[in-house]
Amino acid sequence: MEQKFYQGLALRVRDMADRADPFTRRRLLDLAKRYDAKGDPSSRSGASERPLPQSRTPPLTSIFSGPGEA
Repeated sequence: MEQKFYQGLALRVRDMADRADPFTRRRLLDLAKRYDAKGDPSSRSGASERPLPQSRTPPLTSIFSGPGEA
């Protein structure tokens, strides 16, 4: 189902590119290629996805972590 979604987007973007100026046409066609790649089931692999960035902040420590008075 996701494949058809991206193929539909690529088709619509190409249709818009047909009516656009040369600069916009080139950008829209590049976008359509990216949609085609997302919709192509043979291009699916875990290596193509970027990993999440490492956190730069240290983990938060709780102010309630030590022995406390009740």
